[in-house]
Amino acid sequence: MKNRILPGLTVACVTVVAAILLGACNAGSSADLDSFEGRASYAIGVNFGTSLKQDNVPLDMDAFIKGISDILEEREPQLTNEEVGQALQELTQHLQETRAQQFGELSQQNTEEGQAYLEENGQRDGVTTTETGLQYEVITQGNGPTPTATDRVSVHYRGTLIDGTEFDSSYERGEPATFPVNGVIGGWTEALQLMSVGSKYRLVIPSDLAYGERGSGRSIGPNATLIFEVELLEIN
Repeated sequence: MKNRILPGLTVACVTVVAAILLGACNAGSSADLDSFEGRASYAIGVNFGTSLKQDNVPLDMDAFIKGISDILEEREPQLTNEEVGQALQELTQHLQETRAQQFGELSQQNTEEGQAYLEENGQRDGVTTTETGLQYEVITQGNGPTPTATDRVSVHYRGTLIDGTEFDSSYERGEPATFPVNGVIGGWTEALQLMSVGSKYRLVIPSDLAYGERGSGRSIGPNATLIFEVELLEIN
C-alpha cells in the first residue's frame, strides 16, 4: 500500500514507526532511556510526534494504538484495505482544506499588518518611499560607486519580520553574501541600485517586492512585509 498521510511518509513507514512507538507508549514514564532500544524508540517518537504536531494531524490515540496492536498481534483489522485507503484519502483532504484555510487567514492578517506598518513607518523622519512602495532609510552613506542591475555585489545583511523575528543574517554566518543585483527579490534589486559602496540602509519591503503570496519556507509567511538592514561592501 503506497498511500501517503504526511509528506515523505508512506503508510508502511508509519506502521513501522508506530510499532516502535507502541512499546514506548506502553512503557510510559518508566521507559528505559539508558538502553539503545529505549533511546532509539524515544528519539523516533519525538520526531514522529513533532511531525504529526506540525502537520496538525487529528489523532484518536486509542484508535491509533488499537490499529497498531491489531497488526502486531496478528488480529483481523477492523477496516478493510479499501476502507483504510479511503480513511487516509479523507485525512489527506482534511489536512489540505485545513492548511488552505489557515494559509488564507495568515495571508490576510499579514497583508493588513504589513500595510499598517508601512503607513506608520513611511511617516518617520528620514524614511523615503519610492514609487514602487519600497521604503528605505540611510543609516550610513558611503562614497563608493553604485551598482547596476547586471553587477554582482557583496553585502552583509540582517532580515526580520515586522514583529522583530529574525529569519536570516549574514552577520550570524560570519561571511557576506555575494549575488547578482538582478538575482534577488525586487525590493533588494531596487534598493541596491540606490546605494553606493560603503552605505548601510534599512529597508522595509512590501510583500509584492519580496516573496508575495507564496512566502518562503516556514519563516516567511504569505504576503509578509520584510525589514532588512543591508550594508553594501563591494561591487565584484
